[in-house]
This record gives sequence, C-alpha cells and structure tokens, in this order.
Amino acid sequence: MARVDGPGPDRAGVGARIRALREARGLSLSALAAEAGIGKGTLSELETGQRNPTLDTLYAVATPLGVPMAALMDDRDGAVIADDGILATRVRVVREPGRTTEVYLLRLAPGAERRSGAHVAGVEEQLVVLSGSGSVEYDDEVVAFGPGDHVRFAADRPHSYRGGVEGFEAVNVIVTPG
Repeated sequence: MARVDGPGPDRAGVGARIRALREARGLSLSALAAEAGIGKGTLSELETGQRNPTLDTLYAVATPLGVPMAALMDDRDGAVIADDGILATRVRVVREPGRTTEVYLLRLAPGAERRSGAHVAGVEEQLVVLSGSGSVEYDDEVVAFGPGDHVRFAADRPHSYRGGVEGFEAVNVIVTPG
C-alpha cells in the first residue's frame, strides 16, 4: 500500500534518534541488530537515513531499546508509515510522567496482516473500529471485530491484526509505561 495521506517519517531524524538511543544504552550496531532480529546492514541504513523506516523495523528496534515507537519518530502529527497493505497515520502522542500514549489511525487492506512481537513490559493497546472488519490475536485468542467495536489487550506479548474481507480502519491507542 502506498503512502497516501501525509508525509512519511523524516528518515534522517529517525536514524539519528535510533543511533542516539543505541549509543546511550552502550549497544553496538551488531548487538542492537541481533536483539531486534534485523540485519546489521538494515540497521546501519536506518541510522544513516538511507532506508525508509517501516512499522516492522521501527517496532523491532524500539522494543530492545525499551522505548515506544514514538520515541523514534519526529515530533509531528500526520506522519504516515506504510507497509504492505497497512497504513498507520500518527494522530497524536502525549508524553506524561510515567507513560507515553500514542494514537494512530490504522488501516489494513483486505486480508493484510500486521504481526507484532511483544512490546516492552506493561504496554497496552486498544482498537476502536471505525469501519470494516478484521481480527486481533493475542494470548492464543482471536477476537473478531466490526464497526463500533472496542478491543483492549496487553501488548507486551506477541499479537497480530488481520483485515477482514473489506479490510478495516480503526483508532489504535498504545500506552507505554515509563
């Protein structure tokens, strides 16, 4: 799915934030790449702004760094991150003492799937479905949803979203403690 409603994240800014967080934690490029489950070359290209960040790579890197995805992105609402059949538009991020709340407009194409590894301990996600249908899977449970439904679950374990026959559009709220 192509970017359609807004600018993508600033590649150079994302890369600089990843590098700064990695270095602040005393991690080598190889160590972070291994913990994130991505190639060292991919991480190097992200850090130098030569590669477009995707949802998968941002989440993969954010988790071992112990930060919400918002910590890696530039501080502007409207940034769009697109992967195959998935479009996430950042609506708002609120940083308060003790937690970060990220709000995204999430669109999945029919049959598209977004698999996510466990986020940092204590992260919770909520979906409020605006249109379409799909399902979310967590803790070996599959919850089907449609327009108007609300799903809330602990996201500090692997989980996934799947678009139904017409796909779906939902508000995704991610609350990260710390």
